[in-house]
Amino acid sequence: MHVVTFGEVMLRLAPREFLRLAQSIPGCLEVTFGGGEVNVAVSVARQGGRASFLTSLPDNPLTDAFEAELRKLNVGTELIVRHEQGRFGAYYVETGANQRAGTVTYDRDASAISLTPADAYDFDSTFSGANWFHITGITPAVSAQAAEASLAAVQHAKRQGLTVSCDLNFRKKLWKWQPETAATDLAQQTMKGLMPHIDIVIANEEDAEKALGISAADTDVEAGRINVAAYEEVARRVVAEFPNVSQVAITLRESVSASHNNWGAVLFDKHTDRTYAAPLDEQGDYRPYEIRNIVDRVGAGDSFAGGLIFALNTPVLSAPESALQYAVAASCLKHSIKGDFNYASRAEIESLMSGGGSGRVQR
Repeated sequence: MHVVTFGEVMLRLAPREFLRLAQSIPGCLEVTFGGGEVNVAVSVARQGGRASFLTSLPDNPLTDAFEAELRKLNVGTELIVRHEQGRFGAYYVETGANQRAGTVTYDRDASAISLTPADAYDFDSTFSGANWFHITGITPAVSAQAAEASLAAVQHAKRQGLTVSCDLNFRKKLWKWQPETAATDLAQQTMKGLMPHIDIVIANEEDAEKALGISAADTDVEAGRINVAAYEEVARRVVAEFPNVSQVAITLRESVSASHNNWGAVLFDKHTDRTYAAPLDEQGDYRPYEIRNIVDRVGAGDSFAGGLIFALNTPVLSAPESALQYAVAASCLKHSIKGDFNYASRAEIESLMSGGGSGRVQR
């Protein structure tokens, strides 16, 4: 396998532990890297696949440090475009606890990728030797130029025979590059233009509604009430509207509190005409992971996408049911890992798939 992902990487600045920004500035913040698409590339590489990251960044020491970090994680840096315009974007994240929600504050206006036109990327050479391309709804939300580049990227990838996956990833705070258009309207106009070039759609419990206008019945995401059966209908409607789509995977998060979530997913496979759910109990019924004392939930959806892509490209895991179980286990483990990147190994993920979730020390 050779997976290429395309998007923006940012500096991630976070207070230590559960402190708030107001408690930490002036003071110390933890600085790492993060971004939906690079998170997926890291997951694929950490689990044993080959991954390369395509982006546009300023030619400065921050980019030098980022490339060094990717090399440590075995993610290819050969596709990174260094641009004379723009800056290295950033975002600030507070980790929520109990009834206090986590928060994300973006600082990414005039970033390099937002200013880079589509013709600055050599997409023909980008996809040479690759078999899979992954993008998200975050990149086209950044700017009109990034949206145009995203469309050009999926078009080139399909022409070159790659499988294309897209995590819808609706971000209301970002869809502002056409001020006269509401965020959801702009998102739907843009994402529906990308959809004819997508093979596999990934979403969370509200992305399909916000990005495509397809909603689940009897579900209140804010209240943490999920009607699991309704998401089979959502997936089928996505495939009906976009018949090029062969699979739709939807993660299901029930937020009891910021520290306690129930976590699972469903996958509709067009070829088998079946919807699979994970995880399952001993009777084969859907029973989500109960995740308590969450360390960091940011990047969990990306770890699901990375796990799913890795599994679908790995023969012993590639059946829809197995791939979904693997992806849900991978993303469950991410909730225990600080930062955007999922450092869980394939062996740890497969152990959880087999019921090894006790957390006992491995000696």
